[in-house]
Amino acid sequence: MSLTIKQRGVLKGMIAGATITVVAGVATVIAVPAFLPPDAADAERIGFALRADAFIALWLMISIGLLARHRFFTPEDIDGGGLTHGTETAHILQATLQNTLEQTVLALLAHLTWAIRMPVSRLAVIPVAVILFLCGRVLFLTGYRGGAPSRALGFALTFYPSVLMITVVVVAAVRSWFA
Repeated sequence: MSLTIKQRGVLKGMIAGATITVVAGVATVIAVPAFLPPDAADAERIGFALRADAFIALWLMISIGLLARHRFFTPEDIDGGGLTHGTETAHILQATLQNTLEQTVLALLAHLTWAIRMPVSRLAVIPVAVILFLCGRVLFLTGYRGGAPSRALGFALTFYPSVLMITVVVVAAVRSWFA
């Protein structure tokens, strides 16, 4: 089965996003010093993750605000998606908001489990994942009108850091159970 032009475009964006994620993660683990003392308590670790994740919450807030502002200033959309068919812009803003909400939940879970399970020396991965998340959301939103290939890199930069972090945490947990 050969891939369509759009599928190839999405694949390129996903491969680029995965590559950037792995390189950023490995570089962080190798080069960035620990932000907390080695004996940091779980509360300190969680606090560290939540402080970094405040920027993710900020992006979610911005996404909600973009749709709310659009609805307020667009008579066709002011009654909301439940009462109107909505303009194309409202549909796009709603779709990006929905995806951002999904990605936010996944990222927060990934970051919190990482903060608890990983050595303190690896916690610097969290702010790097937040930076990738924010870059990804900007690319996703600005590329949305161009279709799937145009937003693929943005999606990947948001999704793959969470996937990588959850995978590492799960593998570490399984290893510890059998050690």
